Amino acid sequence: MKLKIQSSKLPTGARARAGPAAELVFAKKAGTPANPTAHRAIGVWSLAFLWCLVLGIWGFFPASAAEPLKIRFHTDWYPQPEHGGFYHAWLKGYYKDAGLDVEITPGGPQAFAVPRVGAGLADIGMGSCDDVLIANDRGIPAVAIGATMQNDPQGLLLHVDDPVKSFADLEGRSIAVTPGTAWFPYLVKKYGLKKVREIPHTFSIGPFLKDPNYIQMCFLTSEPFYAKLAGVDTRVLLIKDTGYAPYRVIFTRRDFLEKHHDAVKAFVEASYRGWREYLADPSFVHADLKKRNPELTPAKMDYSAKALLDYKFVLGDPEKGESQGLMLAKRWQFQFDTLKDLGVIKGKFNVADAWTGEFIPKP
Repeated sequence: MKLKIQSSKLPTGARARAGPAAELVFAKKAGTPANPTAHRAIGVWSLAFLWCLVLGIWGFFPASAAEPLKIRFHTDWYPQPEHGGFYHAWLKGYYKDAGLDVEITPGGPQAFAVPRVGAGLADIGMGSCDDVLIANDRGIPAVAIGATMQNDPQGLLLHVDDPVKSFADLEGRSIAVTPGTAWFPYLVKKYGLKKVREIPHTFSIGPFLKDPNYIQMCFLTSEPFYAKLAGVDTRVLLIKDTGYAPYRVIFTRRDFLEKHHDAVKAFVEASYRGWREYLADPSFVHADLKKRNPELTPAKMDYSAKALLDYKFVLGDPEKGESQGLMLAKRWQFQFDTLKDLGVIKGKFNVADAWTGEFIPKP
């Protein structure tokens, strides 16, 4: 089992994997026998003796374990605490114990999981349920196999003194958003924003730090920390509070799920176990993440892990009927109907084909 961490700036491709092969050959040079019938009889008994010998030797040695199934898992960003449960499961050997050879490859600004999984360059990827619905609408047979977060930590990052106190106050403002972000047109329509302006998100907090009027999309688990580190106090308006609340999910291709159903189930179960243990004590994983991503600091990792736990993003809020891995048909249907209403998808597919609830753990 290998953990492959590569920069998203480097080209990636499919890996060929070959194992050793062994062949047992019995060869015999035969002359012209004086008695063909007798020779044939002797040959039959000799062959039978050889097979018994081979089978006896074979049975003497213990049967080798089946080769673990290779699964290429592509995350949605560079190694970080938001992936902590997966790295925990890998480091603890839970995937290996389940008969899996998992390779974790990080994503990045130019390395998103959906196209890679769709093209067969990865087997399982990370994203939101919106990503999965949009993929199906474009002919990519993606299937969400588990919810890694009950609620999406995405939101809008504002300076603490910004006059915007609610989403309705965004009228007339410019917002830095990744092009194609599904929840932005939802905000515009729900709050009747006529003069809000969308500008490209640069994947940097630099412009925000320089401009007190700057508003940008963010993850509650990340950007507020860096802003505070630079001496800038912030507030976050969480997108989930608008009613638009997609799951963060792991997904695969439909054909991969059908062919490797039990392996996918084992991957999901090992991942959920990794997440529970990571949130209980993230220090084990953080020491490794620092090696994978030198830009991480202990303070940043502790901040992210605490936010994941405090806001119940992963394990869910029992008072709201949430639990780890839970996915409800009504929430998937809401996202489907909303994206269709916004014109983000045409919706000419069955929403039930985009996800499965068979791997949801019991609370």
